Amino acid sequence: MTIREGLSWAREELQEACERPAFEAEILLAFHLKKDRTYLIMHDMQNIMNVDAFQKLIQRRAAHEPYEYIVGSASFYDIHLDVEPGVLIPRPETEILIDLVAEIIESENITKIAEIGVGSGAISIVLARKFPQLHIIATDICDTPLKVAGKNIETFGLSKQIELCKSNLLDEVVENVELVVSNPPYIAEDFLLESNVIDYEPKEALFGGRVGDELLKQIILDVKDRNIKYLACEMGYDQKETLQDFVNQIGVEYIKFYKDLAGFDRGFVIKLNESE
Repeated sequence: MTIREGLSWAREELQEACERPAFEAEILLAFHLKKDRTYLIMHDMQNIMNVDAFQKLIQRRAAHEPYEYIVGSASFYDIHLDVEPGVLIPRPETEILIDLVAEIIESENITKIAEIGVGSGAISIVLARKFPQLHIIATDICDTPLKVAGKNIETFGLSKQIELCKSNLLDEVVENVELVVSNPPYIAEDFLLESNVIDYEPKEALFGGRVGDELLKQIILDVKDRNIKYLACEMGYDQKETLQDFVNQIGVEYIKFYKDLAGFDRGFVIKLNESE
């Protein structure tokens, strides 16, 4: 089987599994050959070595396994991060959250923050690269994300800036921080997800409770109780009204919601009242 034939076969196999079958066929073949995608164009009549192994990669993707898990890497912001099953794959919309947090860090000269739910380390790593003086305490309740985030942090030489902590929310964070950022689980437990998400990605990183916003509300309360000035979180597209009502009840200086590129409500920034 030549590269041209292999790509043609793979595109057909992936028609039902993904939105960009040609692109993902190229990614997976390039990964298999340990070459870049340009190589495939320049050598399209060359035979594929170990065709069976390539076909198994395509079959995994055809069964809806995310290609990030297959190749062990995810592109995010301006970097590539190691990922594996048990770690949430970083999404492009989280880049909006990072940019909003970066604006606050810059305008307020913030030097110490916490991240709840470190996952692959995406948020903390990008922020640490943007702000060399920033110290981040990044928590997660599960061991696999802490392991993978630790590897990514080491890859980018950020071990002095980012401290990992196994913790439920902020329970084990003893230092004072000025801002908390999180992309927490916020999906309702009965919400139907696509196969590539529900069958492969960690449920503890997806579901936020029966309604979905329970964990978000707990994070808001924890941050308020600790007199932390800012909180920035992602949320579900249908949670704006309930979260607005919630913060109205407990009292904050302001909450500002933001939308993703598709126009859906995607997150919020809260400034807490200064303690008296």
